Amino acid sequence: MRRISHTTAVIASALLLAAAQAQTAQPGASKYLARNLAAQCANCHGTNGRSVAEVPSLAGQAATVLINKMQDYKDGKQPSTIMQQLAKGYTDEQIALMADYFSKQPK
Repeated sequence: MRRISHTTAVIASALLLAAAQAQTAQPGASKYLARNLAAQCANCHGTNGRSVAEVPSLAGQAATVLINKMQDYKDGKQPSTIMQQLAKGYTDEQIALMADYFSKQPK
C-alpha cells in the first residue's frame, strides 16, 4: 500500500510539473500565471493590488520597487508579521511576474 502511495505521489508531482511547464511555454501564458499569482495578494492588498484599507496598494508601483521589497522580505532585511513568510514561498521568477503585473495596474 505504501509503495502505491509513493508511486502515486511521484506521478502526480510529475504531472503538475509538466502542466506548469506547458502553461509557461504557451504564448501569453505568463500573463495568466502572473494574474493568478497576483490574485493571492488580494485579501490584504485589494483586487488587482488596489487596497482600500491601511495595507499599501501595489497597483501602479514600479516593478523594480516591488521586486526589491519582496526580496527584502524574503531575505529577512525587512521585518513584518506575515510578508517574510509569504515572500519565502515565491521563486524569483514568480516575484518578477507579480511585480510586472502590479506595475501595469491602474492606481
